[in-house]
Amino acid sequence: MPTDLYRSPVPEQLWERIRNEFHLPTLEQVRERFASVHEDPEPAMRQLVRVFIGEGTYCPGYQFRADLSLNPVVTGLHEQAMLLRIPHNYFALWMMVPSPALDGRRPVDLRNIQDPSPLQAALGRVRADLAA
Repeated sequence: MPTDLYRSPVPEQLWERIRNEFHLPTLEQVRERFASVHEDPEPAMRQLVRVFIGEGTYCPGYQFRADLSLNPVVTGLHEQAMLLRIPHNYFALWMMVPSPALDGRRPVDLRNIQDPSPLQAALGRVRADLAA
């Protein structure tokens, strides 16, 4: 893994990988889904992980549970990333890349764990990489 991973442009293949493995709906598609199940979709919309590809805004499918509710581990990590000022697209990259801090596992594969503290610690290391 390149040491400057979080300083380089996000590879276009990442978006295809997310799309193929988890889906990558547009922000408008997610808004429509939320509006069909929530009287006020805005609180859920504010928690979304969003990525910016070209002129579009998309929502990686790994943040949704089977019932289309938001995964609390992912939303908590995303909130932490925003506090750490990690850009949205780099957060998406981090979720999909094997992490040495997680014994080579991808954060996305651990999104259903009960204790997210190892993920939180690994995310904090990304901020250190960005600051270095």
